[in-house]
Amino acid sequence: MLTQNEEQAVPTSRPESRLQVRSKIWLEIDGEPVFGQGRERLLRLVKATGSINAAAKEMGIPYRKAWTYIDAMEKRLGFALVTRLKGGAGGGASSLTPEALALLHKFDLLQAGFNEQVNGKFLELGF
Repeated sequence: MLTQNEEQAVPTSRPESRLQVRSKIWLEIDGEPVFGQGRERLLRLVKATGSINAAAKEMGIPYRKAWTYIDAMEKRLGFALVTRLKGGAGGGASSLTPEALALLHKFDLLQAGFNEQVNGKFLELGF
């Protein structure tokens, strides 16, 4: 058992501590996930590559799975996220709709605000 003087010598928090808080957020409709970090990454890769197929390869998932994610999000959200041009001799192309770009922007703002709140509470509690 520690005496009162020894208890006071025990630090309550250490600035050099490696303990960190992590959190994830996602959006749901009727209790079903519709948008989160994985699907956010997929849309960002479609934007960067101009291709659902290239985005799927970058994520290490089959094209069909990527397409299914996009299709499910569009149906659940009620608006298009990706504009697709069918392939041909030169191949197809995909781009994000203005609604998809707005969704990504709002999700960024939501994540930043959420992380700010969580980190503030983490520090307030003295971890």
